[in-house]
Amino acid sequence: MTFPSLRLAYNPRALEPGDKHLSLVPYITQRQGEDAAPDNLVLTRHPSGPRLYYADEDPRDRDPRGVLWARCGWNPVDAQGRITGEPQWKLVHPHRQMVCMQTLTCQVCTRPARTPLGFIFLAGPRDHDPAQASILTSQPPVCRKHARTAAKLCPHLKDDPMVFLARSAPLYGVHGTLYGRDEHGVKVITQPDAPLPYGHPNTGTFLASQLVRRLQSFRVVSLDELLWELERTA
Repeated sequence: MTFPSLRLAYNPRALEPGDKHLSLVPYITQRQGEDAAPDNLVLTRHPSGPRLYYADEDPRDRDPRGVLWARCGWNPVDAQGRITGEPQWKLVHPHRQMVCMQTLTCQVCTRPARTPLGFIFLAGPRDHDPAQASILTSQPPVCRKHARTAAKLCPHLKDDPMVFLARSAPLYGVHGTLYGRDEHGVKVITQPDAPLPYGHPNTGTFLASQLVRRLQSFRVVSLDELLWELERTA
């Protein structure tokens, strides 16, 4: 099963000069100055087994299912409510990705992503076998307004994405890093390619960086077909 990385994010050089999408920066894009926080992780014993913490942990460091998340800075917003800082086009902010996936809001504008046809999830043209009964994705959905924009901005999608229209997209798990301990303290054990499902025994010592959903009850369409069908439902 393939699992495309969110680090294959948006690249403004994929756009033509004067393109109307050029000034748009998706919400999930990381900005200059939003650096990873100091690595002050500790591993302690817990009744359910080893558990990873931050030494100065805050309740906001965990998702609703109790998994610890990688820390990343947050830049202030301007008078129009836009996040400040030069876009880091190849990086995605882990918490903003998590928020969009948790709430099923558009990765570009953060508005509700549900459409009359279902949720729109985009993938590269060869990321998945559409014959599979379910698909795992860390790419947050897009709203009807920004489906074309997202395809235009992301070089990984090559302006010709595979479009999944999903009626059901339950939470599956997290992608990130597994930690352990040796004589020198807390250390990285592995960064698995596959996401870790919620409920897995290793979630207690896992530091998440991407939230993953499982697409079910979906159909695959082209971008042009999607936009045509959405126009008919408007």
